[in-house]
Amino acid sequence: MSLIVQKFGGSSVADAESIKRVAKRIVETRRAGNDVVVAVSAMGDSTDELLDLANEVTPIQAPRELDMLLSSGERISMALLAMAIKALGHDARSFTGSQAGMITDSVHGAARIVDVTPVRLREALDEGAVVIVAGFQGFSRESRDITTLGRGGSDTTAVALAAALGADVCEIYTDVDGVFTSDPRVVKKARKLDRITSEEMLELAGSGAKVLHIRAVEYARRHGVTLHVRSSFNNSEGTVVYDPERLPEGEAVEESVIAGVAIDLSQVKITVVGVPDVPGAAAKIFKILAGTHANVDMIVQNVSAASTGRTDISFTVPKSDGEKSLQALTSAQDSLSYQSLQYDDQIGKLSSSARPCARRPASPRSCSKPSTRPASTSR
Repeated sequence: MSLIVQKFGGSSVADAESIKRVAKRIVETRRAGNDVVVAVSAMGDSTDELLDLANEVTPIQAPRELDMLLSSGERISMALLAMAIKALGHDARSFTGSQAGMITDSVHGAARIVDVTPVRLREALDEGAVVIVAGFQGFSRESRDITTLGRGGSDTTAVALAAALGADVCEIYTDVDGVFTSDPRVVKKARKLDRITSEEMLELAGSGAKVLHIRAVEYARRHGVTLHVRSSFNNSEGTVVYDPERLPEGEAVEESVIAGVAIDLSQVKITVVGVPDVPGAAAKIFKILAGTHANVDMIVQNVSAASTGRTDISFTVPKSDGEKSLQALTSAQDSLSYQSLQYDDQIGKLSSSARPCARRPASPRSCSKPSTRPASTSR
């Protein structure tokens, strides 16, 4: 008997019919003799709808209360999915993140998992039930509050559960057939990859590929969790994200040199103009940004102008982090002594993940790590 963790995203449980279809797939996996744990996202666009509702109430929300609000979406999904499985004649039990033992730090909106204690989940599995867990959320022992994990949080929930329970595989169900060499909605000739290494997937996820979230990929790589990205709308095989060190000795890994190309149009570029070119100036800027929890990506510093002793520092962040980054830097202008800020939301990032060798080497150190070559261009 295998233990399989399955994750279903919002598009997979968008409405009642979709939930029934997902329930049938879960029951089929259970009937095949497997123990099943499911992490589920909020239905469709319900998280965005809750955010819109919060903005109508007040443009500035208290982080604690916003987490309380947003975590409700997954609780609705988990309960409805458990009901649908029970209607098919199988026992199913739903658990919130805190009930599932998902312990996080106390950062609201972008919490990090610090421990997983799935005692109640193991008890339910031992009694033959399908376990349904609300993704995207956890509980902070420090603050004793509900927290949310941020973008891609349900992926991370699924991987964390797989690692804690010792699952054989973590299946990520989405609205595409797997991981493609590029975004098939943009590149018509993009092809699906049968498998990709965890390092290559980490590079692509970090460069804007949205099929898997970077935190989930990193968690899986660190804990040795095998991922299988599949479509929830058909039964075709998807893409296996694997650790190359776990391949049988001597097995060939002959793939194209370029594993994939990622396109990211959700970034903004901020330029801090006229920064004093002195040691520690850049560190002060990024320390302030770290305090906002902004996800800084590409960083470029211009050559200093000898006549002024100043330089420009540019960096990219997700659009969702753009406004708070600007506000933090504006508030600190006196201490940073820069001249002005520039904000550009008309940019795109194109990155490729490349394999430097075509066949698995005798020693893993005889081949360098995959490389990513990002380029930021104006749109």
